[in-house]
Amino acid sequence: MGILYKSFQQRAVWQLTSVMALVLLLSGCGINNIPTYDEQVTSAWSQVENQYQRRADLIPNLVETVKGFAAQEQETLTAVIEARSKATSIQVDESILDNPEKLQQFQQAQGELSSALSRLMAVSERYPDLKSNQNFLALQSQLEGTENRIAVARRDFIQAVERYNTELRTFPGKIWHSMLYSDLEPRANFEATTENADEAPAVDF
Repeated sequence: MGILYKSFQQRAVWQLTSVMALVLLLSGCGINNIPTYDEQVTSAWSQVENQYQRRADLIPNLVETVKGFAAQEQETLTAVIEARSKATSIQVDESILDNPEKLQQFQQAQGELSSALSRLMAVSERYPDLKSNQNFLALQSQLEGTENRIAVARRDFIQAVERYNTELRTFPGKIWHSMLYSDLEPRANFEATTENADEAPAVDF
């Protein structure tokens, strides 16, 4: 009886050791890379959304400040307001990452807002009092910082998507994708929709 128990115990230890070795082997072979990279894409996208929202939040104060010194620039002010409205009206959540058409629509709306903001910035050249206004200078600094953050967030998102998509298409990720993660599809990435879209709009007054 003791021999049987000892044999059973040895078999259990061997099985446990084998399972642990298999787990370590699989983890070393990148079995967790795909879900990890997918989460990184989602996280990077959240930062893109966060920075675009920060910019949208700055715009009403910027428009009001400019209006106080250059109310006659109504066409430019209206263009910024409308572009902001369009950009913020697009329903944005994680599902947009699985919809290339919607992502393209989002990019285009943000590009139009960048263009409208650039035109608004040019207006300040004609109004010295506006250029020296403390509130305007503070908004200028915040907007400039936000545009830089947007550029960084977009870069990080692009890199995260590239890493994830590459993992789906290369060995051993391709095997794990077909066996375990077939429900996860390649992600759409940002594409330039306007000339010099990879550069933050100039906000130098």
